[in-house]
Amino acid sequence: MNSRRATSPRFYAWAVVALLWPVVMLNYLDRQMVSTIRASIRADIPTIANDQDFGILMAVFMWVYAFLSPVGGFIADRFNRRWTVIGSLFVWSAVTWATGHCATYSQMLGCRALMGISEAFYMPAALALITDFHPGGTRARAVGVHLSGIYAGLALGGIGGYIAQTSSWRNCFTWFGAAGMVYAVVLILGLKDKPAAAEETERLRNHPVTIGDTIRSLWTQPAFWILVVYFTLPAIAGWVTKNWLPTYIADTFKLKEWPAGLSATSFIQIASFAGVLLGGIIADYWMRVTWRGRIFTSAAGVFLMVPALLGLGCAWSLGAAMGFMALFGLGWGFFDCNNMPILCQIARPEHRATGYGFMNLVSISVGAVATVALGWMRDHGIKFSVAFEVSAAVALLSAFLILFLKPRADGRCR
Repeated sequence: MNSRRATSPRFYAWAVVALLWPVVMLNYLDRQMVSTIRASIRADIPTIANDQDFGILMAVFMWVYAFLSPVGGFIADRFNRRWTVIGSLFVWSAVTWATGHCATYSQMLGCRALMGISEAFYMPAALALITDFHPGGTRARAVGVHLSGIYAGLALGGIGGYIAQTSSWRNCFTWFGAAGMVYAVVLILGLKDKPAAAEETERLRNHPVTIGDTIRSLWTQPAFWILVVYFTLPAIAGWVTKNWLPTYIADTFKLKEWPAGLSATSFIQIASFAGVLLGGIIADYWMRVTWRGRIFTSAAGVFLMVPALLGLGCAWSLGAAMGFMALFGLGWGFFDCNNMPILCQIARPEHRATGYGFMNLVSISVGAVATVALGWMRDHGIKFSVAFEVSAAVALLSAFLILFLKPRADGRCR
């Protein structure tokens, strides 16, 4: 009995990761499907006039998601992380289903904006909940396992083109929206918040979390400013590849919609899937050697992304492009799984969801501008290689920048 009690908290900590994995997978499957079935959507909705319009369609989601991420994070910090996650999934499911019934550009634009509201509440709350249950030596691994759902979703998003050709692009959204609604009931039954320690509960009762205290705690730290910039710069490349790589592959190598979408998603996402798992293991191990272990692991990932981006811009064959996509995905995984654990080294538990929300605000806002800019470039005949070169340059800058970040004196937070 004593042994069972000792192992039960650890078991449930990993059960939380398992429960949240399908949610993040569904979130990102939706994002990728929009880009992989671009041609089918445009053919069915002629009021989407050009690629710049389609870029705005993808970017409006990002802008809403960005600006509401701190709000979603603060609600999770101040009130309840469990219900923030569950409510997000219910809204996501309803909006995904509605997307499959859109008939005009304005309706699609409205659904993508509503989707941004839903997802702004999910990621900060989910990552903060996971780090609550995984202090210390399993934190990066737990975040990495959860984030592997992103890459599974992005890879599965490539099947959108196949469904669109064999059935209808509308079924992609209708079916997954219904699945999300069913899974929200599973979360109601199985997901819990971590009970706070008695002294922590008393402290928060006497001094409740406020937005002013949270902003001061985060933004008066130079380390947080560095982390926000670091989180943003490589994300430019991330959004460029997520939103426009299927189109680039189709145009460059003369592929049809669904094989181009599958090629553009599968190689990066499979490598990213491996990268977040491997990066989490390496970072947790490296933390035993130095309190900057997660910083070093993340920086190493960004350094891998630089030659991958340059190679994608001048790939001489589809095989070479696949190799560069795999290298990019591996580096991205190392980077992605360590952002929240690094934030945990500089922010208190009651500020982490909001802190991640602010990171999303800056990063995604910049990514949205880049997404629209890529649409404008396509309409004006500017080569994609220019975007890859710029993305590589800013990623290289960020890899050096993160090395200047100084966590708290002990290098760790609970």
